[in-house]
Amino acid sequence: MQSLKAKILVVDDDPDIRKILQDRLEALEYRVVTAENGQEALEKVAQEDPDLVFLDLQMPGMDGVQVLKKLKDYSNLAVIMLTAFGTIEKAVEAMKEGAFDFITKPFSPDHLDVVIKKALECAALRQENRYLQEEVNAPYPEIVGASPRLKEAIQVAKKVAATSSTVLLLGESGTGKEIFARWIHRWSPRAKRPFVVVNCVALREELLESELFGHEKGAFTGAHQMKRGKLEIASGGTVFLDEMGDVKPDLQTKLLRVIQEREFERVGGTKRIYVDIRIIAATNRDLHKEVQEGRFREDLFFRLHVVAISLPPLREKKEDIPLLADFFLRRACQSVQKPLMKISREAMEHLMRYHWPGNARELGNLIERAVVLASGAEIMPEDLPLLRGTTSSEESHLGKPYHDAVRYYQREVIRHALQSSGGNQARTAELLGLQRTYLARLIKKFNIK
Repeated sequence: MQSLKAKILVVDDDPDIRKILQDRLEALEYRVVTAENGQEALEKVAQEDPDLVFLDLQMPGMDGVQVLKKLKDYSNLAVIMLTAFGTIEKAVEAMKEGAFDFITKPFSPDHLDVVIKKALECAALRQENRYLQEEVNAPYPEIVGASPRLKEAIQVAKKVAATSSTVLLLGESGTGKEIFARWIHRWSPRAKRPFVVVNCVALREELLESELFGHEKGAFTGAHQMKRGKLEIASGGTVFLDEMGDVKPDLQTKLLRVIQEREFERVGGTKRIYVDIRIIAATNRDLHKEVQEGRFREDLFFRLHVVAISLPPLREKKEDIPLLADFFLRRACQSVQKPLMKISREAMEHLMRYHWPGNARELGNLIERAVVLASGAEIMPEDLPLLRGTTSSEESHLGKPYHDAVRYYQREVIRHALQSSGGNQARTAELLGLQRTYLARLIKKFNIK
C-alpha cells in the first residue's frame, strides 16, 4: 500500500539551519519545503498544505510568534518552534499561543524524530475529535414528502432504528439514502454517539482499507504514526457505508467479519480491535444480480439484507415534487439572501413533466440555479432552461436497455450540475454529494466536455 509521506515546512532565516533540517528530515523520509522568513512561510502554508511546521522563533521582520498567531486558522497544522537555549522562556510563551512543542538548537536526529511523531499523532487526534464534534452538532436534513411509498419507508426506518440491526438502503443516486441513514441514527439509542460516513467508491481499494480499519505505524511507506480508522472512531455509534455495491471482493471478506464479529485488525497490525457499531449500507446497484454474476459475496449480501428499505425514485412519487420544490426554494432563497420567491404554475408543470434521472438531488440543484438567475420574484419556465426540450429526448431513452438508459441519465445529471455550477467541478461535486475525485472519473468516463 502506498501513502503520501507527511509534508514538513522548515522556516528559518539561517540557510545553514534550513539545509541541516531538510537533510535530516528527508533522511527520515519526510517531504520537505522551506521558507526563509515569516511572509514566505505564510505563503508556503497556503500553497503546500503541510502537515507540520518547524518555525524559527527569532527572525527579522515577522518573528515566529507573529507567524504562529497567523497560523491559528489552520487548525490541523502542528507547529514546533526552533529556539536557541537563551530564548526558552519565549518558546514557552509560543506554546501558550498554540505551538505543539519546541526544540533547542542544536538538535539530535533521534529527538527530532520523536517530537515529529508525537506532533503528527496529536494533530491527527485533534482532527478526529473535531470531526466527531461536527457530526454531533451538524443539522439534520429533512425528509420531505407525503407520498405513500415515502411514508412506508419512514415507518420501517423508525421501527428498525430502535434496534441494532444492520440496514440496507436501496435506491437510485439522489433518492436520499444518506438522509435516511442519518435519521435512522438520530431515531436510535445511539443518537448521541458518532455517525460516520464512508464513501466506498471515492477512494482506491488500498486507501479505503486504511480509511475503514486504520493502520499501525510502519504498516506501509509513509505510515509514520498509528491512525485509527473510521470503524474504530464510530464505536458506540453508526457507520454508513455508501456505495457498498462497489466494494472489491477482498475488502468484502474483511467487512463480512466486521459485520459478523464486530472485530478487525488495523492495516499492518495483529491486535484484535472490537467495536460496538451499527452498520447501515447503501447501494444503487442490483445486489441480487451482482451476487449471481460473482461480483458480490452471497454471505455478505445476506448479512446486509437483514432489513432492506427501498427508496423510490422521484418519477415514481411525483406528488412529492411540489413539496420538495417548495422546500428547496425556501432553502435557496435563504442561502442567497433573497426574499422568498414563488414557482409559477407553468414552471411547476415543467417540473411535474420531467423524468428526474437525478431524483431529488437534481431537483434541488435546478431550483437553486433558478433562484440565483431569476430576475423576478417568481420562477418562470424560462428560468428552467435545462428542462426545456428534454421530454422527447428522455422518452426516447425509456425504451432502451436498462444499462444504456442509466448511463444516459447519469451523464445528463452530471452535465446539468456542471452547467448549474458554471463548470466548477468542486461546486458540482458538492451539489451532487460526490467526492471530487469520483466526479472527475465520471466526467472522463462519460466524455463530458
